[in-house]
Amino acid sequence: MTQVTERGTSLPMPPRAPARRRSPAAAACVVGGAVAAVLGLGFLAVLVIVLWISSPFPDSGPGGALHLAAGLWLLAHGTDLVRYETLSGVPAPVGLTPLLLVALPALLIRRAARLGSAAQEDRGAEPLPAGVVFCAVLCGYLGVGALAVVYAAAGPMPADPISAAWHLPAVAALAAAGGVWEYRGRPLGQLPGRLARPRYALALRAGAGGVLVLLGGGAVLVGASLAWRGAEVQGSFAALTGDWSGRFAVLLLALALIPNAVVWGAAYALGPGFALGTGAAAAPLGFGGSPALPRFPLLAALPAEGPGTPLTWAVGAVPVVAGLAVGWFAVRRARDVSYGETALTAALGALVCALATAALAAASAGPLGSRELAAFGPVWWQAGGAALGWTLVLAVPLAVTVHAWRNRPARGLAGAGSEDGWHDSGVREVRWAALRRTAGTLIPDFSSTPAEGDGQPPVRMPEEASRPVPAPPKRPVLVMPGLKLDLTPIPLPALPAEPPPPAPLVPPVTGARVLTRRKPAAETAAATEPAAATATAAATAAAATAAATDPGQAAPTEPDRRPEPEAARID
Repeated sequence: MTQVTERGTSLPMPPRAPARRRSPAAAACVVGGAVAAVLGLGFLAVLVIVLWISSPFPDSGPGGALHLAAGLWLLAHGTDLVRYETLSGVPAPVGLTPLLLVALPALLIRRAARLGSAAQEDRGAEPLPAGVVFCAVLCGYLGVGALAVVYAAAGPMPADPISAAWHLPAVAALAAAGGVWEYRGRPLGQLPGRLARPRYALALRAGAGGVLVLLGGGAVLVGASLAWRGAEVQGSFAALTGDWSGRFAVLLLALALIPNAVVWGAAYALGPGFALGTGAAAAPLGFGGSPALPRFPLLAALPAEGPGTPLTWAVGAVPVVAGLAVGWFAVRRARDVSYGETALTAALGALVCALATAALAAASAGPLGSRELAAFGPVWWQAGGAALGWTLVLAVPLAVTVHAWRNRPARGLAGAGSEDGWHDSGVREVRWAALRRTAGTLIPDFSSTPAEGDGQPPVRMPEEASRPVPAPPKRPVLVMPGLKLDLTPIPLPALPAEPPPPAPLVPPVTGARVLTRRKPAAETAAATEPAAATATAAATAAAATAAATDPGQAAPTEPDRRPEPEAARID
């Protein structure tokens, strides 16, 4: 140790592992996000170019078609476009986003986030953290999105920069976060505090069930309306364009707007309906106002103008079923849950359903112009409020009723009384006899009726006999009619009589007192001989003196020197 210290030589160190560089992996995630954006742009560009080529009267060259594709790609993220070529010369905003078109960028971003998370693990390298993958993919996607905003500004429908500044990052962030979360196995982590209670998971499930019922009802209404007004819908195709390329474009736009129509149908069933401009609205109670509607296949399926009819009022069954679904899914399958907890869970489920309905209504609506068509679609707060009212009124009573019905056997067990036939029908004796026959002599006969030759039943005390004996609780019995049991009694051998207890060897003694053991007589005499002699002489002298004084007194007798017995004396 001294030599090592003096000479300055160092101990050999183990070779260090080469530092893993994460910059290439992060760069790959950035490239993946950019590729996802380019793929979305390329898909829409190819579609627009095909429609432009097949059109007999194209309005602009291929450059205009590519600018329009960039604008549609931004519209798919919820960005508002501005249309400058209007009859009035006033720029008209276009903010109605086809919800089916939103699925294209969302799926591409989600795929890029998943591939970025799995790329390093496939190569055997250290995986990147979830935050790094999320930020890298988002940066690559938003970089291409910024270029698309600049490129679309030179086209016929440029994007609103303020709307693109928050719509584009919001959609990209949600999709990228969903991709990373899905690749990590959908972890939920440890919820803080009260959020970890089961009521919140049940409320989310109940709210999702209510939203699905509302959307399903809206889809049924849209399909029924399209089938009811099939002639008007078919005529709208011929009125818009006369060539097949134009009809195909209108058909694609109608398919992209089908999810919007489903949400509008749900809002119509809830009661508030949806706006068809600033001066018209369609609701179950009536379709009034002066709508300035363009000729479009989906708009041709609207109900007739005027007051509502019993057929339009019947759509109220949709929110009724949605409220019942929220109440049904809010019930927890546990007997220790109180009625207040069940009612609170149903109320939270109704709140979740209302929030989701309001969000879908806001996403499906938007302006199509600057004057009459400035408000087009359902109003988000009206649709959300109606959903909350319907589901809250119906879900809470149903949840409490279902909870009481499921707990009915447990709570009614004590008061069953003699209504069930557990003790009266003999099912208990049948089962016990079958069990004894199967087990042989391992199980004795514990029947309450004594057999012949047995001893007399025990006699009760007066106070015990006068006391009422409560009847044992009876439980419901499931009788299997197809089960064949052999009810032949099993003879059991008589048990041998128990021998009487043996008599005690020593009779019991009462009042005994144990004395301490004394020394033997020889030792006692040897030790007390001088003292005894002295005591004898003193006693003799005293007796002589008494005799001289009183002649009639008896002569003294010699004291008894016999030793006391060692055994215990009995009082």
